[in-house]
Amino acid sequence: MDEFETIARLFAPLSRGEPGAFGLTDDAAALAPAPGCDFVLTKDAIVAGVHFFADDPPEAVAAKLMRVNLSDLAAKGARPRACLLAAGFSPAAGPAWVEGFAAGLAADVAAFGLTLIGGDTVSTSGPAWFSLTAIGEVPTGTMIRRAGARAGDLVCVSGTIGDAALYVAGRLKGRAVGDLSAFEGRYRLPTPRLDLGASLRGLAHACCDISDGLVADLGHLCEQSGLAAVVEAGRVPLSAAAAAAVAADPGLIETVLTGGDDYELVFALAPEDLAKLAGQGGTAIGRFEQGQGVRAIDPAGSPLTLGRGGWRHDVGGPDPKSGVVGS
Repeated sequence: MDEFETIARLFAPLSRGEPGAFGLTDDAAALAPAPGCDFVLTKDAIVAGVHFFADDPPEAVAAKLMRVNLSDLAAKGARPRACLLAAGFSPAAGPAWVEGFAAGLAADVAAFGLTLIGGDTVSTSGPAWFSLTAIGEVPTGTMIRRAGARAGDLVCVSGTIGDAALYVAGRLKGRAVGDLSAFEGRYRLPTPRLDLGASLRGLAHACCDISDGLVADLGHLCEQSGLAAVVEAGRVPLSAAAAAAVAADPGLIETVLTGGDDYELVFALAPEDLAKLAGQGGTAIGRFEQGQGVRAIDPAGSPLTLGRGGWRHDVGGPDPKSGVVGS
């Protein structure tokens, strides 16, 4: 298939339900927010060998691309509306790989209730890469920002932390983490916490998603809010497999706290509001206080020394966000 046949057969069906997408037959789309809403826009890219393994199934690659972007919308309290895709396919992948990628994208477009309204497809001689712009909506003026945490607020997280980082540590570094299959799903198919994010509007004082690691992303909230944070490592929620891995090798707590790809939410909440999240998966793991930076303590209250605080993006160099390269 050439580019236009690929778009018409595989991607144009994903635009159904959004008249302003024009069936992906025009150079641009026309979109207006729902009455009383603001648009929230975010963009993330993933690259083979950096953010996903080259042998990952194409359906999973497409789903991860979608979900890392929807995780950003969740952190803003937004509901998904539409997306734009830029795809750099490797010719070596072949038509079946492209079809699998499109199928994975179609499944998540349907699952999360949004439409594809445009983009571009190209061929690349380098590693495959994909970029998605996700467009969400929130009631006017209600987007949750990174700034706004208050001294005395609880540090809270959704879900469990560390599974994806343990998968990378086991697969790339040979760390003894137990059965890798227990962690693989969390690495390949993160779950954007859209329902929780929407419920945090007007409740959370600050929020972001955990993509570069709990300590690093909590640090972003601290920096933007002009505060420090304390994380009680013993209160960080772990899956049963992660808890077993850390019990067998306590040094893995650093991987849990600093590794990336959780795509959970970390947020600031007044202590009296925690009960309002009952049943929605929010866990208090520490507190915000006056000062700067993030420190972690063990169950006895002693400080934990962490060798790194999470991934940072080196402009002009490799981007080790997920840890596939350089974790």
